[in-house]
Amino acid sequence: MRSGIAIAGALASACLLLACDDSPTPAAPAEVSAPVQSASVPSGPSIALDGGGRRLLMIDQCDPESFNTAIGPGTCIDRNGGVTFQTFISLLEKHQTVNSWRFSPDTIHVPRELTLPIVNAGGEVHTFTEVAEFGGGIVPDLNNLTGTPVPAAECLALAPSDFIAPGGQTTHTFEPGEADKYQCCIHPWMRAQTR
Repeated sequence: MRSGIAIAGALASACLLLACDDSPTPAAPAEVSAPVQSASVPSGPSIALDGGGRRLLMIDQCDPESFNTAIGPGTCIDRNGGVTFQTFISLLEKHQTVNSWRFSPDTIHVPRELTLPIVNAGGEVHTFTEVAEFGGGIVPDLNNLTGTPVPAAECLALAPSDFIAPGGQTTHTFEPGEADKYQCCIHPWMRAQTR
């Protein structure tokens, strides 16, 4: 239980940092054509899709009531989540991962240059950060619970625009022939690679 309280404090600090930031949310690219839509993802600003309608989703299943009680109001918004904060901590303590917090897909096949929308379909803030090597993120207690105590260097140099709110989206251009690595700098077990 002590680790759950420490994590709640660390996540609350990260959330306060994000909430107090006056930086504007990044705007959608100027090229607008096909909308990004899904039954579980609200349609937002339209983004031109180079990937034939493909996209990468950031997924989590946070329970708003327990996460907001443990960490602070607004930590988790209702997006069909059901994993309580206590269950989340228990899973991390047991497995060093929580499978319902993930990127989908976690392997990206890049036969040619490919620009994809990255959509936060979860209830928490996430990042999609390219890293040289997988490592921890910006929440030390989550890093320790996941066995990644050393943060990825790129996670220590995040800009406010790197944080993608629930329902938010950005784009990323993937280059062929590269084996790149990506992770969430809040939940470091959320990972993806290109092939």
